[in-house]
Amino acid sequence: MGKTSYDAFAETFSIDQILQEFRGDFNDGLNVCEEICDRHAQDPERVGLRYERADGTAGDITFADLQKEAARFAGFLDSQGIGRGDRVACLLPRTPELLICVLGTLRVGAVYQPLFTAFGSGAIEYRLQKAQTKLIVTNPEQWPKLADVKGLPKTMLVADGRNAVDGEPDFLFGEEMARQADTFEPVRLGSEEPALQMFTSGTTGKSKGVSVPVRALPAFWMYMRYAVGLRQSDNFWNVADPGWAYGLYYAIIGPLLLGCTTHFNEAGFTAENTFEFLRKYRITNLAAAPTAYRLLKANESLLKDYPEINLRVASSAGEPLNPEVIDWVKRALDCVVCDQYGQTETGMTSANFHELDHPHRDASMGYQIPGYRLVALDANGNEVAPGGTGELAVDREQSPLFFFQGYTWNEKDPFRGKYYLTGDVVVSNGNGSHSYTGRDDDLITSAGYRIGPAEVESSLLEHEAVVESAVVGKPDEKRGTIVKAYVVTRPEFDGVEDLAEKLKHHVRTRLSSHAYPREVEFVTELPKTSSGKIQRFVLRQQAAEEVRETA
Repeated sequence: MGKTSYDAFAETFSIDQILQEFRGDFNDGLNVCEEICDRHAQDPERVGLRYERADGTAGDITFADLQKEAARFAGFLDSQGIGRGDRVACLLPRTPELLICVLGTLRVGAVYQPLFTAFGSGAIEYRLQKAQTKLIVTNPEQWPKLADVKGLPKTMLVADGRNAVDGEPDFLFGEEMARQADTFEPVRLGSEEPALQMFTSGTTGKSKGVSVPVRALPAFWMYMRYAVGLRQSDNFWNVADPGWAYGLYYAIIGPLLLGCTTHFNEAGFTAENTFEFLRKYRITNLAAAPTAYRLLKANESLLKDYPEINLRVASSAGEPLNPEVIDWVKRALDCVVCDQYGQTETGMTSANFHELDHPHRDASMGYQIPGYRLVALDANGNEVAPGGTGELAVDREQSPLFFFQGYTWNEKDPFRGKYYLTGDVVVSNGNGSHSYTGRDDDLITSAGYRIGPAEVESSLLEHEAVVESAVVGKPDEKRGTIVKAYVVTRPEFDGVEDLAEKLKHHVRTRLSSHAYPREVEFVTELPKTSSGKIQRFVLRQQAAEEVRETA
């Protein structure tokens, strides 16, 4: 059966089509746990979670069992006076206990607050204090971090006994769950009430709070169904950590919303582990960050040991996906990978779609998701014509799926009139399609030319020696700024003579004579946020410091 045309679908789209999928009513009240769990629990065999722990033990949990466990956790929260509007945080790896806590928090009408397990004490303290969190759930591995957290809320430990850690947790997960009934009436919320308490990744300055309201669910549903192309027959795995937006929105909420099985792999990300997980669980639909695809590409030699891998489709988000990686996935995995775009604030808003038919644009964020109107604005706030460059913005008046209410504690005003400003610079391709150029502060102006780092990095990645690259502007007396590239190479290219000059020539030939990197520095790794995004601002500071030292 052929796919529906993107243009035809977008022309006839109505949010009412999605609202019919829900049990609750967005006017009278709705419970997120009920929508992502209870609706599918009527089939006692339907699996909601398939997991593998770090020690290799594995199992399945049905929606019916998840409903009961969520009720127990909700009952515990209710017994502690935690409910509507209260924040409950989890500092846990990708395990069944994490999912149970998410579901139970949502069931009682409280607000789930994710914490990434790589956070240090300072990052944890900031988020807990800012949100006035009522409870934090963690495990023995993460427990020591809490010793230095000021103003610590009540604590719950996922462990066999209190002697598993130094100190005294207020509650043990197993003990408290055993005390509760396996039924709990879900608390229904208004569509504008918060369900999730997110924080932006905070690459510069303090992270900003993002409260995600209940009415975000239709947007999540739309992305999963048409961009990710999730089908009931799929074995879906989103590699992203649920401590961040893409993992929480689309490894937990999204797939469960559609009644599909989600997969958790507690083990740390390696090429071998990923290839084995894809093989063992017969994953057909994969979502991951570009970093993951680049690492798999760099370890292609391992693929011969995993002939049973049979991906149907793959999706990528977080940063632009380079054309050579797209080509590699198609060649090596016989699978189309679609580049897609979104933010913590908005969820995913633009995509190359798996379930809608349209011309695919490699190295492009694709087309606006029906339900959103995306535009590029010039410095005066005017929408640019096709071919023009500007800041990507969401026209809120014509975006019924848009749910961002502004930063939780008014840390910044991201709105200009009817527009939400993303801070990302794009080229307008027309027809609601845009190509990512970089963050507004990532753009490089050299000798009068405006250069987007993404296109230079993509060109470098086309070279066989390069695993990763990051491009920034370095102050220069003659040109104002020059393009400098920080490059991670494959081990077999260590010590290759004139490799830097060869890379410069490669970019000059493939891209342009004004955009090639005039300096290339080889590094063993690039600075990244906890969610895997390259921290170009760190490299910009480093490059500026080099100039000061030689002045």
